[in-house]
Amino acid sequence: MAFTLDMVELTVVDMQASLAFYRILGLDIPEVPDGEMYVDHKFPSGLRISWNDIRMVREIDPHYVEPVGQRLGIAFLCDSTDDVDLRYGRLIGAGYGACKEPWDAFWGQRYALVIDPDGNTIDLFCPLS
Repeated sequence: MAFTLDMVELTVVDMQASLAFYRILGLDIPEVPDGEMYVDHKFPSGLRISWNDIRMVREIDPHYVEPVGQRLGIAFLCDSTDDVDLRYGRLIGAGYGACKEPWDAFWGQRYALVIDPDGNTIDLFCPLS
């Protein structure tokens, strides 16, 4: 078996609120019952993302301390530059926080930054044509 990155794990305070954000973003995450402690989503590439309720994380690691500030970024490649604007607009329209509205970045991508319910900065991008 090869050594490979398999999953990015998010620790969340409110599972339902976090899943709602990522559904609006565009992930096909099934509805889960209240009180669910773990949910994961597999992308076509095989990479997974998981949502881990903070209560479960604290049971696993009693020394867990909630982080302050950004240490890891999560970036989603969109289908087009218009798709960056569309997904950004959906999230902002649904009341989620904006970090930076869409712009054409000097490195050749359409880029936008939004904030998920747990304060994570989520990047949306697509190469400029």
